[in-house]
Amino acid sequence: MKKVVLAYSGGLDTTFCALHLSKDLGYEVHAVLVNTGGFSDDELKNIESRAKSLGIASFTILDVVETYYQEVIKYLIFGNVLKNATYPLSVSAERILQAKSLADYAKSIGAKAVAHGSTGAGNDQVRFDMIFQTIIPDIEIITPIRDLKLSRQEEIEYLKKHGVSMNFEKAAYSINKGIWGTSVGGKETLTSSDYLPEEAWPTQVTEKEPKEVKLTFVQGELKGVNGEMYASPVDAIQKLQSLAAPFGIGRDIHVGDTIIGIKGRVGFEAAAPIIIIKGHQLLEKHTLTKWQAFWKNQLGEFYGNHLHEGHYLDPVMRNLEAFLASTQEFVSGDVFVRLEEKRFTLLGISSSHDLMASKFGSYGEMNKGYTAEDVKGFTRILGNQTSIFHQVNYHE
Repeated sequence: MKKVVLAYSGGLDTTFCALHLSKDLGYEVHAVLVNTGGFSDDELKNIESRAKSLGIASFTILDVVETYYQEVIKYLIFGNVLKNATYPLSVSAERILQAKSLADYAKSIGAKAVAHGSTGAGNDQVRFDMIFQTIIPDIEIITPIRDLKLSRQEEIEYLKKHGVSMNFEKAAYSINKGIWGTSVGGKETLTSSDYLPEEAWPTQVTEKEPKEVKLTFVQGELKGVNGEMYASPVDAIQKLQSLAAPFGIGRDIHVGDTIIGIKGRVGFEAAAPIIIIKGHQLLEKHTLTKWQAFWKNQLGEFYGNHLHEGHYLDPVMRNLEAFLASTQEFVSGDVFVRLEEKRFTLLGISSSHDLMASKFGSYGEMNKGYTAEDVKGFTRILGNQTSIFHQVNYHE
C-alpha cells in the first residue's frame, strides 16, 4: 500500500478524504493535524479519537504555533497587513506553515503522495499545491473534494453511508481555527447579501461591560498585556484573545478576489489580530517618520498580497521581511485600548520614542524648533516650482 499524508483537521472535508483515500483508493493514510494555535487540548483529543475511528494508519499532531509566529505572523504585524483593509489573512497565512510542515513530514516517512481537502473554487488549493510542488516536487498531490467536485451535502451522505457519526448540522459551516483568527464559511457566504447568523460564530458574546487593556510592544512585537510581560508573543496574543473574543470583537466578512480570478466571501473572527494590528499601527504613527510609514505601507501591502496568493517561498519575501524588521527598532511603548461589545477604541499611546514630544512644540499652538521667518522662507522655496508653472501657463 502506498503511503499518503493527509492534511487533517477533523472537519467534514478531511473526514471524507480520510475514508475515501483508504476505502476507495486503497492508500495507507497517515493523517496529520498541523496545529497553528486554534485547538484546545480537549479538542485535539476528540479529533484524534475520531481520526483513529476512521481506520487510518496513523494520526500525528505537529505543533507549529511558535514557528508560525516567528516565520509569518510577526511580519504581518510589522506590515500592518489587512487584506482589502479588512482581513488579517487568518487562513491564508496558516496554510503556508501547514503546507510546509506537511511536506517535511511526507519526506520523513517516505510517503508517495500528499492529500488535502481543498475545493476547486478557493485559494487553499493553490497555496497547498504551490508549496508542495516546490518542496516535494516528486510526490503526487491528491485532492478528492476538488477532483470529484463534491458538495458538502454529498460528503455528508457519503459519511452517513459509511456509518460516520458527527455533528452534521455544525458541519454545514466550514471553520478553520488558528492563533491568527478563525474563518467561517457557509451558505450565507456563498451569497453577496446574507450575513452569518449569530450561532455560526465559534465564539459567542458573553462580555458586555467595557474593559480597558494596556498592550506593551517591544520593537514591534506584543510582549505584554495589562502589565504582565510574556517570554513569547504567542502567549501575549492568546491572552489578548481570551480578553477580547468574548466581546464579539473582530467579526467581519471579507470580500476579495481569489487567486483563480473569482470573487469570494468568507466570514472571520479575529479579535486579537485586529486589535494588535490597529494598536501597532497607532504606535507607528507616533514613532516612525513620514517616509518610513509611506514605504512600509507600500511594501507591507505587497507582502500580504504575495503571501495570500501562495508566494511565500519567493525569495523576495525574505527581502521584504528584512526591510519590515528594520523599521521596528523604535516601535516600542504602550497602547491603551477600550474593549466594548462588538467594537474597540484605541485611546492613545505612551512611548519614549514618541515623535510628538512636547519639547519640540505643540501642534496648532506653538513651535520651539524654528522661527516664523524660517517657515516663510521654507514655504516660498517649497512652492516655488508650482508658482512658476502657474505664472508661465496661466498668467494674464
